Amino acid sequence: MHADGRNSHMKVDVAIIGGGPAGSTAATLLAKAGRRVIVLEKDHFPRFHIGESLLPRSMSTLARMGVLEKIESAGFVKKFGAEIASGCGAKESRFYFKDGFRPRGDHAFQVPRAEFDKILLDHARESGADVREGVSVKGVTFPGNESRLETSIGPVTSEFVMDCSGRNTLLASQFGLKAPYNGLNKFAVYAHYENVDRPEGMDGTLTRMIRARDRWFWMIPLSPTKMSVGVVMDTSIFRSLRSTPAKVLSDSISMLPVMRQRMQRSERCTPVYASGDYSYQNSSLHGRRWLLAGDSAGFIDPVFSSGIFLAMLGAEQAADAIHGALENPGQAAKLFLRYQCRMQKVMKIYLAFVRAWYRQEFVETVLNPQNILEIVPAVNAVLAGNVGTSFALTWRLFLFRAIVNTQRFIPLCPRLALQPEFP
Repeated sequence: MHADGRNSHMKVDVAIIGGGPAGSTAATLLAKAGRRVIVLEKDHFPRFHIGESLLPRSMSTLARMGVLEKIESAGFVKKFGAEIASGCGAKESRFYFKDGFRPRGDHAFQVPRAEFDKILLDHARESGADVREGVSVKGVTFPGNESRLETSIGPVTSEFVMDCSGRNTLLASQFGLKAPYNGLNKFAVYAHYENVDRPEGMDGTLTRMIRARDRWFWMIPLSPTKMSVGVVMDTSIFRSLRSTPAKVLSDSISMLPVMRQRMQRSERCTPVYASGDYSYQNSSLHGRRWLLAGDSAGFIDPVFSSGIFLAMLGAEQAADAIHGALENPGQAAKLFLRYQCRMQKVMKIYLAFVRAWYRQEFVETVLNPQNILEIVPAVNAVLAGNVGTSFALTWRLFLFRAIVNTQRFIPLCPRLALQPEFP
């Protein structure tokens, strides 16, 4: 290493771009498997990030990483489910993870990302990964039978590269793989607040989603006093308001009584952040010597809190694929394709639910749950991250979609205005 901290050259088994939940998960698992791993993270942790809700399915990944005990002792709010409410105040339904179809756990956690991500990254370092913060990757090439990364600390050569760079999508942008999801051109505005009113006990831990006519809100409890609050709308609507993100958030809260009532004693304790046009997919998740995982593989929507779940699930499976490829290089293509197929199936399930969320008939149906043939527990299972391909779950979800489609034309459930009646 040079005196200025630059590497003269470094060779590892796996180079991981990005140290968020996906990068940290993959680094930990590969390092524990005895692989030489370097994580190249452009920021210094802790740093603010949105996407603060876990799903029960991720608990098994955290346990496999050996970090679950640290998460459990960090003081994060235990999350026991989710709540969906109508903007008009007429209906609300609660979905507890324990009531899901063949549940894998009864809780997850609500996590301030600055703290959560740092725990994971530090754990990757403690597990044997070489973690470098404040290091940017300028480009990646694949000469011969290796991968070469040009970084701010010098070149890094590896057998395989995992791109976990988040919305930067370094390799997807380099290879022209990235494309937006049609019809999901959304804009999110969000901040943290102190002293938001919430129910006592278990119901005070739930992620609350409020669906209004042309926008929806999230409310995620992060501590006994702090809450993440955001609003999502079409990008075209946000632009038409010709206002600042802070005023759009404040005005959106004020216009909806079900939000205003809970927020009347609250005080904003962070700046207001904004993200736009964040939904995208990639035409491929792998190449001969690289894999995409986490938000680099694609991002759908913040609703249903699937972001960290998909990031950690993808990173776990990508790490297994790369470990297998290092064990048996002749199987790399097969393992990488299998990884892509698995992740695309899971993302397809959530994409269907996200698209449905923006249809009024879906909201009317989930806000009038009728527990026939265990359809409600099947929907609950998806909200918990239980997205296996068992026939028992698949046909129940198919029947649920059929009911939603019927609701569009025949009111099997009461119609909802979603918007309050103004004098």
